[in-house]
Order: sequence, then C-alpha cells, then structure tokens
Amino acid sequence: MAQNNNRNNNGNNGKMSYEEAGRKGGETTSRNHDKEFYQEIGEKGGEATSRNHDKEFYQEIGEKGGEATSRNHDKEFYQEIGEKGGEATSNNHDKEFYQEIGKKGGQTTSQNHDKEFYQEIGQKGGQRNSSNS
Repeated sequence: MAQNNNRNNNGNNGKMSYEEAGRKGGETTSRNHDKEFYQEIGEKGGEATSRNHDKEFYQEIGEKGGEATSRNHDKEFYQEIGEKGGEATSNNHDKEFYQEIGKKGGQTTSQNHDKEFYQEIGQKGGQRNSSNS
C-alpha cells in the first residue's frame, strides 16, 4: 500500500489541509525570521488591539488569564513569582519610592475606612502581639 506523505489531507484529493498548510507556513516563517521580527509584529498587533478594544475587554481577558493561571499553579508558584517581583522592584526603586507609595496607600485606606475599622485592626494586632510574647 502506498503511503501518503501528506499526513493531514483527510480525503482532500491530494490537496493540503488548512492545518498542514498553516504548520508548513509557520515552520518556513520561523526559519526565515529572527527574534526582532517577532517582537516587531507582536508590538504592531498589540497596538492594533489597543485601538480596537476598550478597558472592559482587557479586564475580561485579564480575569480569564488569572483564572486559568490559578487552576494551573499552586501556592509555591505564586510565592516564587511574588519574591521575584519584589526583588526586581526593590532593585529598581529607592527609599523615596516606597515612602511615596506607602503614603498613597495610607491615604486611600483612610478614605475608604472609618474609625471603627482602625480600632478593629488595632485590637487584632494587639491580640496577635500579646499571644506571641
């Protein structure tokens, strides 16, 4: 029996399937272009996408990506990437940066919470410290 070299023609009378044509085209393109080519087309695609979509689009795909990531990774993964991110941030910023973001965080928190909130977290902190002594 003669063997057909076109694995995916699926009875297309010897014609190449879309899948096979795409695979071959991708292989040829990857042989003919370097990293910079892919970076450039990726940047162009990102710019076009940003012109065609709004904030809600990015929120939705971010949420989907976050959900998929959380299904595929465990606590250790998040600890590792958090540590790497913290190290990168600390390498790129000075003491004033942290003072500024701390101040902004404190201001936002004070706008979003009342006196009772601070009393409650103060009590919890005090209880935790007294149990560690």
